[in-house]
Amino acid sequence: MDRSNQRERAANLWDPFARKYPQIAKSTEFDKHPETDFEDIGGLDEPKDEILTYACAATDPEVYSRWGTGKPSGLLLIGPESCGKTLLVQALARHAETPFVHVNVPRLAVQIMHAGGKVGELLQGWRQTLAEIERATIFFSELDFMHDLTVGGPRPEIPVGPIADFLLELVDETILLDTPLVGASTARPDTLSPIWFEPGRFERVVSVQPVIPGDIIEALQIHARLAEERAGRKLFEQVNWARAIEKDRSSGIGDWVRVLHAVLRRKARGEAADEKPGGVTTEDVLAEVDRFKKASKRLHARSGTYL
Repeated sequence: MDRSNQRERAANLWDPFARKYPQIAKSTEFDKHPETDFEDIGGLDEPKDEILTYACAATDPEVYSRWGTGKPSGLLLIGPESCGKTLLVQALARHAETPFVHVNVPRLAVQIMHAGGKVGELLQGWRQTLAEIERATIFFSELDFMHDLTVGGPRPEIPVGPIADFLLELVDETILLDTPLVGASTARPDTLSPIWFEPGRFERVVSVQPVIPGDIIEALQIHARLAEERAGRKLFEQVNWARAIEKDRSSGIGDWVRVLHAVLRRKARGEAADEKPGGVTTEDVLAEVDRFKKASKRLHARSGTYL
């Protein structure tokens, strides 16, 4: 069976499983053919190299044995929010030609809290479905679910112990299948229990720390080029990205990409109002950074909603 048919079959197996368990449907995303490639991610050369090494588990599994070792059971990506952790694992899935399953751990924790005694059946369904799919890249984002702002920050009503036990079993079941590529992420590694780093779990830690301003500039140039390709015309003047980044060195790559698209949307609105806006300039970007910073001060988390 070729890779395209394998991915189609995987989607046909995943869909009924997700429909049967609302907890999964509400907290996971299944992409049978991820499009993000490593070339689409600016900078981050060291984590890219680490992840490509792990990709050998799918593309050339025998290479490990030829060097007297084995593949890591799982990778844990650590780094600040919006630094590219999810994109890197999406690129891993594309490189390995597998579907990409993104498990939003904080959201799953909330869903499990309301699931009552159904988690045993869910675990069995998870194990059976992934075993039938065989080849997949599974990504557990933000393992430190208790501290994630997307669920409102620390919530005393969440039964941390039982949910942590469930998540640990979910990860273990995934890794034990051996065929999936397994990754996870956290922006707060100091909050994770050492149990996650025991042999057979996340044996390899990958630091994802963008170089400022170089990696951010590279990412912005990539996204500017992609926007021009979609538009079929030149959109940007000579933008001094370094000058803009100096105004807000604390923002991650994801935040900067959102700023870029906010500038383009503002230009589109101007055109719709017959303002005949020119190409994107440094001043346009600087003005949008000011708006972004003002909005961010009023938000607990930078979700991109203000755009």
